[in-house]
Amino acid sequence: MKKTIITVVGKDTVGIIARVCTYLADNGVNILDISQTIVQDYFNMMMIVDVANSPKSHGDMADELKKLGEEIGVIIKCQREEIFSKMHRI
Repeated sequence: MKKTIITVVGKDTVGIIARVCTYLADNGVNILDISQTIVQDYFNMMMIVDVANSPKSHGDMADELKKLGEEIGVIIKCQREEIFSKMHRI
C-alpha cells in the first residue's frame, strides 16, 4: 500500500467531491478515509488514499489534481504520507 494525503480547500460549490473522486477512480486510486467540513461557505476535505494501483507518478497526479483544483476554484494538494508524517512530527 502506498498512502497519499490529499487536501482540498476553497469556497464551497456543487460538485467538488464528485470531480475529485471521479479523477481518483479514473486513475485507479482507492480512497481509504475521507473527512470533509464546510465552515461559513468554505469547503475543507482531507483524504487518505492508496495510490499503489495507479499508473500515474506522484508528480503527475499532484500536477493534475492542482490543475483540477484551478478548474473548480479550490486548492488541491497531494503529499506522500511519509513526507506528511515526518513534516508534522517536528
